Amino acid sequence: MAPRTLVRAITLVAAAGVLLQQGFGQGRGAAPPAGGGGTSGTIGTGTPSIGTTTAPSTSIPTNPGNNPSSTTNLPGVPQPIPISGRVMLEDGTAPTESVVIERVCGGSTRAEGYTDSKGYFFFQLDQRNSGVMQDASEMNSGSGQMNPNRGTGSGMGLGGSSGATTRGMGTDDMRYMNCDLRAKLAGYRSQTVSLANRRAMDNPDIGTILLHRLAPSVGTTVSANDLEVPKDARKAFDKAQESAKKGKLDDALKNYSKAVELYRPYAAAWYELGKLQATGGDPYTARGSFGEAIKADPKYVPPYLAIAEQGLEAKKWREVVEVTDRASKLDVFDYPQVYFFNAVANYNMKNVDAAEKSALQAERLDTRHRYPQNYFLLGNILAIHHDYDGAAEKLRTYLKLAPDSEDAATARKQLAQMEKITASAQAQKQDQ
Repeated sequence: MAPRTLVRAITLVAAAGVLLQQGFGQGRGAAPPAGGGGTSGTIGTGTPSIGTTTAPSTSIPTNPGNNPSSTTNLPGVPQPIPISGRVMLEDGTAPTESVVIERVCGGSTRAEGYTDSKGYFFFQLDQRNSGVMQDASEMNSGSGQMNPNRGTGSGMGLGGSSGATTRGMGTDDMRYMNCDLRAKLAGYRSQTVSLANRRAMDNPDIGTILLHRLAPSVGTTVSANDLEVPKDARKAFDKAQESAKKGKLDDALKNYSKAVELYRPYAAAWYELGKLQATGGDPYTARGSFGEAIKADPKYVPPYLAIAEQGLEAKKWREVVEVTDRASKLDVFDYPQVYFFNAVANYNMKNVDAAEKSALQAERLDTRHRYPQNYFLLGNILAIHHDYDGAAEKLRTYLKLAPDSEDAATARKQLAQMEKITASAQAQKQDQ
């Protein structure tokens, strides 16, 4: 969903209670206007959530044999890039065994470090970290080293070139433009973290990497019936993809249409066709194509999201709730927006408790903070429940992540009001 579309959707939340004047009567019980009045677990208590990683309180943990040594910065030599973070399971617990942190660059994989007993990790990229075991399949043939730009066409290996410089040398570090980090643990699927544009002087904390337990597939990012597509339909689809990349949208539309004519249950082709139809200003036809994609493969997640996005644009809240409820029963580990869209729709339908439940799910999965508006929504929800401390915390997080958003001014006004309420409550307690 385009950022401006998300802003418009979440602005509807703000319109429902600018400065939180509306909805204050919907408290949880008879909670007084004091901070921490909520009753939903750790909300508003300042306890870190899964989506907001905190570093160890004393020192950055290191792993046996994986402690990066100090390096001397030589002219023309790229500086090592420190990386820290934490790996957690979906239920909020640390893995019971050490997890390998891998760097994947253009299809090549290299182990960089391990987690400690609490799931934390710290290492420096490109430092040949001692004690880290490498699989033979993870090395570039013949070199014993991995080229992070393999497959990018940049021609730069680990040895670097004049372009592989660091912020300290005044230009961007492009060594890891085509690289991601992920955790590796048998029986689990990992979130990934892009290393593009990461530089030596950046904050090393990449946040939390969640692990999702593998189970019989109940939802996919790629349609399972792609393997059954006839050759001629696949050829038409590939032509459409190439045309779309070149901006030849009419040719792409023609070939996507041909692909679904040749193979009716071609879910991916129906989805791509619907996206082009929506872009071309035909939302009704696009909605039909997304429906055909779901009919062809009910476990294919993207068309559910496309229908939800259309519903948000049209303010069809009930439709958004229905389609995201269906999607949430699939494997949406990689789609925190399923819960965010559901939360926005439920909030606008005044289903505040359902909105909070979904917003908390979105917060848990969105460890990369792709949807900062979710914190704005949670701030409004917690204020309705008279949890003013919790509301202030969420609003601060939102303003930190999106200080220049269209809703930032409203969020600042709301935050000022929350801080005034909590300060007044604290003063009253001290007077008693």
